[in-house]
Amino acid sequence: MKHRLSLLLLCLLITACAKTATNTTENEPPRINSVDVVKAMPQEITLAPGESADALVRLQIQNGYHVNANPPSQSYLKATEIELKPQENISVEFITYPDPLIRTFAFSETPLKVYEGETNLKIRLLADKTAKAGKHNLSATLRVQACDEKVCYAPGALAVTVPVNVK
Repeated sequence: MKHRLSLLLLCLLITACAKTATNTTENEPPRINSVDVVKAMPQEITLAPGESADALVRLQIQNGYHVNANPPSQSYLKATEIELKPQENISVEFITYPDPLIRTFAFSETPLKVYEGETNLKIRLLADKTAKAGKHNLSATLRVQACDEKVCYAPGALAVTVPVNVK
């Protein structure tokens, strides 16, 4: 009889602990990865040797979220930033970030500069006079910090490939 009673108490204790663990996760906010709410869609660019032009990387930010502008409004916020790795005879002259939107959020006393919805990053590329004809894929890293109306999430990085056709 003692064995059955002990077994019953043990089962009740395990059930109570399982319900407590389940209830605590229901009240926690969802865990968001910054890279899961942003898509980067680079557009192919065609360059002649010795020529420069703008490559566009379209950012699509999921509805209900925003990313920090470049430069960000506060030093503790992480700017949206793209970095391209140089490739033989194709170089980056400069990067132009879009004009930000100014928004007010519950987590900040001051308005913040952000990007929402769709926006374009412009990367001025230069093909050296000795650039070889053909398709080239430039590797890039896009760093973002996504936020919603209440909180900012941990920054993340996306691998991006910018297609370049040298004619």
